[in-house]
Amino acid sequence: MSGGMWAEKYRPMTLDEMVNQTEIVSRLKQFVKERNLPHLLLVGPAGVGKTTSILALARDLYGPGYGNFILELNASDERGIDVIREKVKFFARTAAISSEVLFKILIMDEADNLTSAAQHALRRTMERYTRTCRFCLIGNYSENILDPIQSRCSIFRFSPLSEDDLKGWIGTIARKEDVNLLEEGLDAIYEASKGDMRKAINLLQAAAATQGGEVDDVAIYSVLGRVGPERIREMIGLGLKGDFIEAREVLRGLLIDEGLAAEDILRVVYSEVLRMNISEQWKVKLSDAIGEVDYRLTQGSRPEIQLGALLAKLVLAGEEMGR
Repeated sequence: MSGGMWAEKYRPMTLDEMVNQTEIVSRLKQFVKERNLPHLLLVGPAGVGKTTSILALARDLYGPGYGNFILELNASDERGIDVIREKVKFFARTAAISSEVLFKILIMDEADNLTSAAQHALRRTMERYTRTCRFCLIGNYSENILDPIQSRCSIFRFSPLSEDDLKGWIGTIARKEDVNLLEEGLDAIYEASKGDMRKAINLLQAAAATQGGEVDDVAIYSVLGRVGPERIREMIGLGLKGDFIEAREVLRGLLIDEGLAAEDILRVVYSEVLRMNISEQWKVKLSDAIGEVDYRLTQGSRPEIQLGALLAKLVLAGEEMGR
């Protein structure tokens, strides 16, 4: 396994290398072909390719020296009006020299963190320097961006990666890095990353480093500091069989010996119940019971008592199902 951050090492360099967001990527390719670009607003959750796609576009547009024609700013670090007045204006007002493309690109990451005053200043700068500079604003939520800015931009909404895209790319990286990634490990990475490719790659790298090249679901859960589902499956199984005391002992072990948060245990119980081979009616009843426990935990109830009460419901459910 090689050193360095895999998330950077395997970041797509060109639009052709992007594995997802196909509709957005095809529109960006069209801009490259036309050698023209509107102001852009890219919104969506973390790790789904917003910054990667605009850097790939810049590389495709300007070639190897693309770094001379872009300026990257992070609005969460530099959110005030002074940054807009100084850095942005200075960059925006000069044309791209020694390039067939006449404009430069200013990339403002986390633009939804800009103050209102900074956004108003940015709007004026965008209007004034459109000929020499295109603005690409990136954020999680478009509603935090002023309407006058939104109306000047083409808005692209990025979605979390699909299961096939994420698993396919993670599997490719595992093969390139000689990591023996087991199917259950891949499933756990997908569950934990929720379509965030950067998080998925970082999880794979961390688990591979700690487990010596073999990654299963236990390795992923240990990196996350969360419980693997086996012990919880065991606890649920004991409850449904009517072994309340034994199920409670497993619960005590999870809470006390392993120091797990009740909320984390409850989250896994919920996902396991939905996967169980029981009737829809029982899934509804148990989901309702889990929701009640979750609410009580948020109100400050004692975790052991609340989770114990849930186990009692599992025992009763097991008895009724067995009839």
